[in-house]
Amino acid sequence: MGPPGLARLNAMATRYLPLFLKHSATPRIEAFALLAGLEAAVRGVVISVMPLAVYDAVKDAGVVSRVYFLVGIASLIWGLMVPWATRHVPRRWMYTVGCVFYMIGATLAASGAPLAVTLALGCMALATATVFVCFNAYVLDYVARAELGRTQSLQMLYAAAPWAVGPMLGVWLRSLWQPLPFVVAGGCAVLLLTAFWILRLGNGKQITRAKGPALNPLAYLGRFFAQPRLIAGWLFAVLRSCGWWVYVVYLPIFCIEAGLGDKVGGVALSLSNALLFISPFMLRLVYRTSVRRAVRGAFALCCGTYMVATLASGLPWVTVAMMMLGSFGLVMLDAAGGLPFMMSVKPSERTEMAAVYSSFRDVSGILTPGAAYLVLLVAPLSGIFAAAGAGMAIAWTIAGQLHPRLGAKRPSHGGVLPD
Repeated sequence: MGPPGLARLNAMATRYLPLFLKHSATPRIEAFALLAGLEAAVRGVVISVMPLAVYDAVKDAGVVSRVYFLVGIASLIWGLMVPWATRHVPRRWMYTVGCVFYMIGATLAASGAPLAVTLALGCMALATATVFVCFNAYVLDYVARAELGRTQSLQMLYAAAPWAVGPMLGVWLRSLWQPLPFVVAGGCAVLLLTAFWILRLGNGKQITRAKGPALNPLAYLGRFFAQPRLIAGWLFAVLRSCGWWVYVVYLPIFCIEAGLGDKVGGVALSLSNALLFISPFMLRLVYRTSVRRAVRGAFALCCGTYMVATLASGLPWVTVAMMMLGSFGLVMLDAAGGLPFMMSVKPSERTEMAAVYSSFRDVSGILTPGAAYLVLLVAPLSGIFAAAGAGMAIAWTIAGQLHPRLGAKRPSHGGVLPD
């Protein structure tokens, strides 16, 4: 086919692409929401079945904690290395590597062998860290600070259906054929990679620094620790993620050991994730009150419900109900908890601080199973819920130090007031 024929095919492909898939000089926030939704589809299908697959392989909640602990350490180290890697490998290729890790993890998990399932968990964790760092760097490159809240809200809206349907769907698919949810997740990873390349985000904006030696992977941690606002925002993300870890990993195991079956945890997670559909209204509430009040209120709700869940462990259905109520606070934190960090990042440190922020996932993946292992030495499984509640109380205390007008509109020109 000659050049005219190729030109006609190009024109037809562009004409029938959805608007948010068409390339533009500045990517629309819908493009980022689409990528967030597709990644949610990858992770949502396996999030409820992966802990069950690991538990089936080792038959011990303590061993599950050790496996997640080791995977968390590997993922943390990898996530901190991603900014250094992007200095040598273009960001678009690093994002591609993350998607390929998803595919490899899904393939290994589908095999069902105990060692393969453990390796699959590691691949999934490395994939999440890689994609998350690159994705947040793209967002910070192309989205104005005043638009971060709306971008976050739209991402959650696009991800709502995959997160709401995925966990329940994964458990159901597993009941039909154990490898099936991982086959579906692998297919979604292919779609994610395809959409990313169609959107052509490239390598992001390149911001020139003053001349000096290239930073090593840990050099920017000093600048992070010198900024209390970034530390507080990161701690909120860590403790929020710990709450989700307990909900995703240990609530299903609790349900199995309490005789409720292996499907209750997945159904509870799907119902909780359905709250993402109202995340735009939650964000409006945040801006009408303040980020500080919203964050403190959400952490207080999580603390109270997790503590009651522990006390009511003799009544398993009450424990499940309390955990589901607490998930309302977790979703609120998903909507607003990242704003203190994102609004405080300097433009010249986007990629590095995106990597630091993304480490919350890995740190919580180390902290939660590590704490759970210690709790299980002296208390039953429900004691893990109380430990998570104590962490939420610490976050509630720290959130009291946030600026009362954080995230409020500037009276002069309607912009968002960072701090």
